[in-house]
Amino acid sequence: MFSLGVVVNTLTVIMGTLIGIPLGNKLKDRHKSVFFVSIGILTILIGVSMGLKSQNFLVVLGSLVIGGLIGEIFRIEDRISGLTKRISKGNNSDFATGFVSTTVLFIVGPMTVIGCINSGLTGNNEILYLKSIMDGISSIAFASVYGVGVFLSAGSVFVIEGSIALLASTFQFLTLPAYLKDFTGTGGAMMIMIGLRILNVKEIKVGNFLPALIIAPIIDFLVTLIH
Repeated sequence: MFSLGVVVNTLTVIMGTLIGIPLGNKLKDRHKSVFFVSIGILTILIGVSMGLKSQNFLVVLGSLVIGGLIGEIFRIEDRISGLTKRISKGNNSDFATGFVSTTVLFIVGPMTVIGCINSGLTGNNEILYLKSIMDGISSIAFASVYGVGVFLSAGSVFVIEGSIALLASTFQFLTLPAYLKDFTGTGGAMMIMIGLRILNVKEIKVGNFLPALIIAPIIDFLVTLIH
């Protein structure tokens, strides 16, 4: 089913990025450092909040380990960085960080899953409209620091949210607490990684952990079969 909410969400990310990029170009380095610290701390706070919603931390751990190993084997982060060499003439590291950070931020969480499924099943876009406002504001802040990488995350929003809405009946099980909480918790752990990376505490290849978001529901499914 066509989802107007997904289209609006995609457009707000694009608009936010178009506002944020020129804003970032006008900022001096010392001003950008304020943005880096603020965004880094906020990202960690969001990650902690999401992480604490997990129902089973062992599922989160298993998802991160298995997903991270898959990402390392297929060198997902390196492939994203390679893509930047063809698209961006600027700082490839910033491009990749911006793309991965905002992709995870915009896609992971209850609002995405429930909003897209509601939109796909009933045509109710209220949750996605609210999420669009939040994502638009976030994209301004991130684009002012990371630039074009944030713009490409709009493509991630359109493809992933659109797929969930289109296959809403198939993904409806993800709205069950047993799946949604651990999916959100896994995303929260990745948000903390992103925050640490933004603050230059540790250089973590967060892109390699993206498969963990697929692994988490699979582990939860296996757990329910055992019980």
